[in-house]
Amino acid sequence: MINIGIIGLNEGNGHPISFSCIINGYDDVGLKKTGWDVIYNYIRIQDKADFGFENVKVTHIWTQDKIQSIQIAKAALILNVVDDYLDMLGEVDAVIIARDDYENHLLFARPFLDAGNFVFIDKPLSFKLEEIEYFKSFILNGKLMSCSGMRYAGELDAIRSNFQNLGKIKLIRGAVLNSMNKYGIHMIESIYSLNNTKALTVNAVDSSHESLIITNEDGSIVQIDSLGTTTKVFQLDFFGEKGRFHAELNNNFVAFRRTLYGFIQMIKTGKPVIEFDDTFEILRILIAYSISKKEKKIVQLNEIYV
Repeated sequence: MINIGIIGLNEGNGHPISFSCIINGYDDVGLKKTGWDVIYNYIRIQDKADFGFENVKVTHIWTQDKIQSIQIAKAALILNVVDDYLDMLGEVDAVIIARDDYENHLLFARPFLDAGNFVFIDKPLSFKLEEIEYFKSFILNGKLMSCSGMRYAGELDAIRSNFQNLGKIKLIRGAVLNSMNKYGIHMIESIYSLNNTKALTVNAVDSSHESLIITNEDGSIVQIDSLGTTTKVFQLDFFGEKGRFHAELNNNFVAFRRTLYGFIQMIKTGKPVIEFDDTFEILRILIAYSISKKEKKIVQLNEIYV
């Protein structure tokens, strides 16, 4: 049996609930009482057979709010609520740091990585190069995984198997709500997990919302717009010489379940499911965006390395 601990929660991020329910199954009344209606509505319509992984359970949970920890435990059938996340050391084989407050990722992850546990860290991993340098060896050695679930979005299956049918790519656009650092990564990771080209430069666009333009080595460009407070949008458009493709990424359950499957495969095999270079490529695009926005210049990605 693989025992997993959940470390959460932070404002606006219900991943501790959804991830735990996908692995453990759920209690309908308990899940409804958490107040996360969006999660409740998409979890309860899934087929029961789509929950759970063989010989894997979330057995422990910690959040900074004991009441919320107890609520999530009841909703996701978690047996142990701990008073300190460090209490999980020696009790679990792996932890999921289901928080997107990247400023705290190293704090929560280091004790478990140093103890030899497997760790999944919610996106984005970090924007500090010294922290990424610390994480690098664990990713390379199949101990750490970090990504956006939209890398595995089911809505992109059609283009995954037929990407070449678009012909030479000219333009890719992504639009998403909220901020670039927290939600722009969904678009960037979705695109570069599909597209074989490499990013060369990043330019922050001066506009009323956060926007960036990436130039690629194949001559194509990528434009990402993070629209801040707006209606829900996770939209991608690909334009090629032979065709175009449009996708709205709305099925969180499929994306999250596939993400968790990847993490569990890493635990079972001890091999990374996402290479470090792929993870770092996404992060340095966002690091370059921050530099470009601050210094008002086009940033060369090869200037950012670990």
